[in-house]
Amino acid sequence: MIEVKAYAAYDAETPLKPFDFERRDLGPHHIHIDILFSGVCHSDIHTARSEWGKANYPVVPGHEIVGRVIAVGSEVTAFKVGELAGIGCFVDSCRECQSCKEGEEQYCEQGMTGTYNSFERGTKIPTYGGYSTSITVDEKYALHVSDTLDLAGVAPLLCAGITTYSPLKYLKVGKGHKVAVLGLGGLGHMAVKFAASFGAEVTMLSTSPSKEADARKLGAHNFALISDESVMASLQNSFDFIINTISAQHEYATYLNLLRKNGTMVLLGIPPIPSAAPAMTLIRKRRSIIGSLIGGIAETQEMLDYCAEHNIASDVEVIDMKYINEAYDRMEKSDVKYRFVIDMASMK
Repeated sequence: MIEVKAYAAYDAETPLKPFDFERRDLGPHHIHIDILFSGVCHSDIHTARSEWGKANYPVVPGHEIVGRVIAVGSEVTAFKVGELAGIGCFVDSCRECQSCKEGEEQYCEQGMTGTYNSFERGTKIPTYGGYSTSITVDEKYALHVSDTLDLAGVAPLLCAGITTYSPLKYLKVGKGHKVAVLGLGGLGHMAVKFAASFGAEVTMLSTSPSKEADARKLGAHNFALISDESVMASLQNSFDFIINTISAQHEYATYLNLLRKNGTMVLLGIPPIPSAAPAMTLIRKRRSIIGSLIGGIAETQEMLDYCAEHNIASDVEVIDMKYINEAYDRMEKSDVKYRFVIDMASMK
């Protein structure tokens, strides 16, 4: 077994604290990764606090992982010792259902195996995530990472990056399209970067005038203050797509009227209370609402390669592991631009 140091949530109420455990020994198709950086996703907070259902404590969060391969199993062919590797939101799937066969393992019909707060398939062995010094994973569920980008900025691409890249690619967003991004956080800032990179005209929708400078720096062509009724009236029937990253309670109807005929609003945030979908607003312009969940292994690799080629990474604030509880408090106040990333050297 491999000894590992980590930080974990022991229950829903108390701060995260140190946790030592053992990773299993390498199987023939496993790689062992020394974790260099681990992104901090808002879903880490939801899970640690049992806000999405009771967690399997202790929980070691973290599913935006970048590190270096330090050992490989006897039959591994995709990775070599010394190479960089990434791990995203899941570390296994059934591999047999239609979704898995189509390379969309995130929609596995038997359920994907989460990088943390899950169990290894067919066992009661818990999965522990990236707030740890190392991790073991099947080579089929690991990603190749380029050394051309800052690795701290690469880590959030494994969740925030693919979560926004995937629906934009699915909808074939590109030149000639008008895209609005709702919410300028970890997801929103990546949605702006990708949509602009794909050639779309990007508008940031925000309630805060102070965010305009940042939005434009990230690549937004326009900025609209949605608290201004005259601005909202002027934007009716304007956009082909709205990328909705808001996780707080809000009304979809407020934004659906901003879509053109055949326009689509993509839901990426998960509000605590469902919002009504007004039938007439959808019907009269053949508008639609869709959801999207991260991406499969192949698409995530495609995204990482695209980012390396186009010099795209997340904007991050790098922290020590011992700062994680303060980081959680700041995230609850939206006080981060735009993703915290843990430097795991602080654990070693």
